[in-house]
Formats: sequence, structure tokens, C-alpha cells
Amino acid sequence: MKLLRVGDAGHERPALLDADGTLRDLSGLVADIDGALLADASALDRIRTAADAGALPALDDPGVRVGPPVGRIGKVVCIGLNYHDHAEETGAAIPAEPVVFFKAADTVVGPHDTVLVPRRSVKTDWEVELAIVIGRTARYVGDDEDPLAYVAGYAVSHDVSEREFQIERGGTWDKGKNCETFNPLGPWLVTRDEIPDPQALSLRLWVNGELKQDGSTAQQIFSVSEVVRYVSQFMTLYPGDVINTGTPAGVAMGQPEPKPYLRAGDVVELEVAGVGRQRQVFKDA
Repeated sequence: MKLLRVGDAGHERPALLDADGTLRDLSGLVADIDGALLADASALDRIRTAADAGALPALDDPGVRVGPPVGRIGKVVCIGLNYHDHAEETGAAIPAEPVVFFKAADTVVGPHDTVLVPRRSVKTDWEVELAIVIGRTARYVGDDEDPLAYVAGYAVSHDVSEREFQIERGGTWDKGKNCETFNPLGPWLVTRDEIPDPQALSLRLWVNGELKQDGSTAQQIFSVSEVVRYVSQFMTLYPGDVINTGTPAGVAMGQPEPKPYLRAGDVVELEVAGVGRQRQVFKDA
């Protein structure tokens, strides 16, 4: 299934995109697409049954805003330097263990919402990523378990970053990762059953129509399964939590001088095959 949330920011309602590309209203069945729903197998079964029976009403507003596909996100865990080619382009050593950092949940916006270039920014950068959405509480996932059993589904994530804030201003990466609007997510959550192999997905990103990133999750240093298992050793993952799994080569930071960092008026489009597509216009904060 493709689950999404539509409507004005802060007032989204749950919806489903059916096989014909029609938006269907879920508000008569469930209150929201959030961790509580994703952890409730019976509620998800009711949605599937209603969708298969053609019992879900169509939404009558084709221009409705698409919000983040998950509401009330607890935390956004991010994995840095998780593609061989991206580590190479930035001159970083291949990490022996996953590099973990956080984005605040309030950085998450809809997939087509405006993204703000921070004040005094000179190095705002793009990063297309596959996001994992957790569906079951995961703590200390064992070697004898399937980490994917804890995954509700996947979404497209844009891990927007300000490289000067991240690297040149001291401390950890947080200052360059947590600016307002820096994590467009969606357009929908694709349930795990629709993605049989998360290590066989192409990722692409364009800036003003020019292809900048063209990679595959096959190039991840740490697979989706490894990431879920690893992160669960250090923190509890709850239903509705999100993990951004890293970006392939092609970011502005890895290109020759003058590096083409983002400015107001730039348009970024990005996609993960089988998962979805986003488009954002950048403006000054």
C-alpha cells in the first residue's frame, strides 16, 4: 500500500493512493498515519480489505497539499557516509561502523513544500535518501532475527544539509542538519511488502533539471537490515520513527570549485524507484 497524509500543514488527514493513481480518503477508518497505526496489524488489514473492496471514497481535491506521510514522528535517525562513492567523493574514510546523527522531527515537511535556505548560509546542499519507517518496537535486535520484520515501510527523504554549519562551525554535525524545513519526506509511505529488496533501488536527484545524483542502494556500505540492527543496539526504535539511510555520490560538496550550492529560486527534484518522487523550490529564510 501507499499511505499518505494530505491537507494543510498541521491539519493533514490520512489517505491511500490506489493502484489506479486515485487518492482515497482513510479518515473514516483511521485517525492518522502514525506510529500507533503502523504498529496495529489489524488496522492495516482493515485498510487493505477496504481498498481491495473498492469501499474507500475518492478525495475530490486533486490539488490538495501532500504532507509528510507519517505524523507525530518521535525521532529521525540518520546514517552518514553510507555509500562507497559518496565517502570517496568527500575524501572521507570508509567507516568501520555506521555514522549516526539525528535530525529533529520538526525538520520534517511535505515532499513538495518550500525549503528555506538558512540566513547566512553559503553551502546549502542536497542529499536524496531512502528512509526506513519503523513499524514495531526494536531494541537489541539479535543476529538470529530479521531486522526487516521491524520495518513498516519506506519513503523518499531529502536530507538537506548546510555544509559550513555542519563542518566548519565546530562541534557535531547537528547545526548543519537541523535547519527549518531541512527534511522533506514522502510523498507516501510504501509498505514493506511492496519493496521485496531494499538493496536494489535506484536514487536520482536533479537541480534545475540537471541530473546530479544517480546511484543505487546496492552501493550502501551498511544495508537497510544492518542499519536497523545496529541502531537498535544503542537506542530503542519505536513505531513511526524514521531512519535516513545515507546518500550516494553527486552532492555539491563533492563537486569541483566553484561548488554549486543551492540558492533561493533553485528547484530540486528527487526520486527513489518504486518509492516516490519529490519537488521543492528553495527560498530564503
